[in-house]
Amino acid sequence: MERARVVKDEIVEQNTRFLAVFVEAKNSIIVLLSEREDKLGTLAIAVPKPKDFLGPPSSSVLLGDKNSVSARLFAERLASVREKIVLVSVYLETVDERRAQSAFKQLMEKVTHGEQQKERLTA
Repeated sequence: MERARVVKDEIVEQNTRFLAVFVEAKNSIIVLLSEREDKLGTLAIAVPKPKDFLGPPSSSVLLGDKNSVSARLFAERLASVREKIVLVSVYLETVDERRAQSAFKQLMEKVTHGEQQKERLTA
């Protein structure tokens, strides 16, 4: 049985460091998105719909409310694409949630696509 895969990445945008930690298990994904250092923030969960049901994944905020829009948005999107249960945490100290979304979107693409590329290289 394969172990969970972990990918860490970061980008600097307008002198602010944004970080991502991506953990993918067989049936689930956990993503920590944060500013400056790895921290747990507002936590959202998304569960994909069964294949014969239409509509977006079901989602809810489990912890916090400060960055709930971003946490739910990224959780729902990833659950829909990967068809797995997804937990996403968003922690911001000084940056506005809207401004951080573009940086986090880039990070999500890097860690999810980077993971797929690594799998292809090791397979």
